[in-house]
Amino acid sequence: MKTYIVGGAVRDALLDRPVSDRDWVVVGATPEEMLAAGFRQVGKDFPVFLHPQTREEYALARTERKTAPGYHGFTVHASPEVTLEEDLQRRDLTINAIAQDEDGQLIDPWGGRQDLEARVFRHVSPAFAEDPVRILRVARFAARFPDFRIAPETLALMRAMVAAGEVDHLVAERIWQEFARGLAASRPSRMLEVLGECGALPRLLPELTAPGALDTLHLLDSESPLPEAGRYALLLARLSTPAAEALSLRLKVPNDYRELARLLIAEQQQLSETPTQSAEELLSVLERSDAWRRPGRITDLIACTAVLAPDVDQSQLSLALEAARSIDAGAIAKRCANPADIPAALRAARLDAVRSALKSS
Repeated sequence: MKTYIVGGAVRDALLDRPVSDRDWVVVGATPEEMLAAGFRQVGKDFPVFLHPQTREEYALARTERKTAPGYHGFTVHASPEVTLEEDLQRRDLTINAIAQDEDGQLIDPWGGRQDLEARVFRHVSPAFAEDPVRILRVARFAARFPDFRIAPETLALMRAMVAAGEVDHLVAERIWQEFARGLAASRPSRMLEVLGECGALPRLLPELTAPGALDTLHLLDSESPLPEAGRYALLLARLSTPAAEALSLRLKVPNDYRELARLLIAEQQQLSETPTQSAEELLSVLERSDAWRRPGRITDLIACTAVLAPDVDQSQLSLALEAARSIDAGAIAKRCANPADIPAALRAARLDAVRSALKSS
């Protein structure tokens, strides 16, 4: 039995990037031997085990054979006879097909180190075409490593996969998983550009191919601190509400992402006029944003607007939020003999507080 660190941990170490977690491949072992050594099996489709102390993942060396369309259509073969080189050959990119043994020696049968130095994404073998998720992974890697380029032969293979309809078999959850990771990367715009270059964008995200839909694409790379939900909202900022809702529902986007996008689309015009708005108008924005129960969402909305309209001063809206939230709703309620009067009294108090804050600013 021999164990090797593989994939992203080796790649990132060679790039002098932080290594957050490590994956291992085990050559020459059976599931029974792994269990006897104290490992706990967690994989269903193929044997993956958790180390009894470190909880890191150890996968038995395996090969894969395509049996049906999509990314589930594989037969996996894991046995002690599978070599390290065979296991590495089934991986997506050469830069992810480098292993390191227990002595620190690198095993690189597919030229991954050379492609790291050349800053190239290159597929390991024609088997790349068997898994459409790899198109999304390359796009996501392009967002994380924006100084890398895609090898012409790999881009051609990706285009052929799209033309063959492979991406049509991707399920929403897997698309969103890769897409969300790309949004969190250093240059999210590269992900969309790659999906466009290979032809996958109209198949996966057709709403973003409408005229003007990607006018905000460059804003995703803003150095301003934005939550991932904010980047998603900015990406959808030029869509109509129905188009944005259709995209979000189809991809099963988390509710906080979906709601922030919907709010930004609805409010961006008014937020671009914030410095000239009255206390009444500012309070109305806060109410529509559910700022009392969801203060974080209005903060994210302000951050998005600061990127979308950098020349517009959003300080008044922030000031209005602070003033309105200073009102003690419980105290207002106690002063109202009739419970039905509470909402109007509370709004009036908040409006007075916003007016006072604006006059003092």
